Amino acid sequence: MTPRDASDADGSRWSDLDRPPLNATSLRRALVRDGGHGGLYRDLEVVQRTGSTNADLVARAVAGDADEGAVLVAEEQTSGRGRLDRRWTAPARSGLFLSVLLRPAEVPVARWGWLPLLTGVAVATGLARAAGVDTALKWPNDLLVTVGGEERKAGGILAERAGEDGVVVGVGINVTLRADELPVPQAGSLALAGAVNTDRDPLLRAVLRSLEEWYGRWRAAGGDPAASGLQEAYAAGCATLGREVRAELPGDRSVVGEAVAVDGDGRLVIATRDGVQEPVGAGDVVHLRPA
Repeated sequence: MTPRDASDADGSRWSDLDRPPLNATSLRRALVRDGGHGGLYRDLEVVQRTGSTNADLVARAVAGDADEGAVLVAEEQTSGRGRLDRRWTAPARSGLFLSVLLRPAEVPVARWGWLPLLTGVAVATGLARAAGVDTALKWPNDLLVTVGGEERKAGGILAERAGEDGVVVGVGINVTLRADELPVPQAGSLALAGAVNTDRDPLLRAVLRSLEEWYGRWRAAGGDPAASGLQEAYAAGCATLGREVRAELPGDRSVVGEAVAVDGDGRLVIATRDGVQEPVGAGDVVHLRPA
């Protein structure tokens, strides 16, 4: 199916009064600067339905059809992916599903691994302001909320290289998902967490403005996570630190211990029972006990 601007989809605008479509014109007016001057965002497109906004934007970037600051938002994703190729599915207009193209030319490639963590900080900061709901980050890039006293995943981030000079960061956030719509019991949504605002237009504006702010700060510091304040901000909002965790690593290896820090390379440092501090750069982390 060819993606179309959501506002152009016949009959879609009032098909679910509890879940109105995003206002693409208003979002562009608020976020996109003429010619891209004075801000990050060059273009913002809202499509009714697509397989994956990340896949679409990576393809455009590689083909030379997208500039830095291009934003692609879908009202519904049919093949959304999370980390480790996990599926991400949700009803149409129940969440925010978006991707942004970044080209951090001033930053050494070795520091680009901070981009998904940076996006997590930006999303959590933006949602705290606009939704009035407490959020936390599970290393490396899950967004957690509290529902009925339990920690639930309400969002995730996926960063993918787009050619030699680009990275596409994708964000998926459950906004109005109801209990009977949850894909798994461990999932949650902003609405279930008691958000004071679930209007997706201001939520999207807040998330993108926060991303623009953090990305600008990080880029101005040459990608230095300490100088930009990113490392400190991530640690402050990370629910993984101070907990007993199990990291499932490539090669069928696992590490169990206390998560004690996020180092300068964005790796999770785990203090094992043998007294060894082991940095983990990739893998699946399970929280074994509350903080």
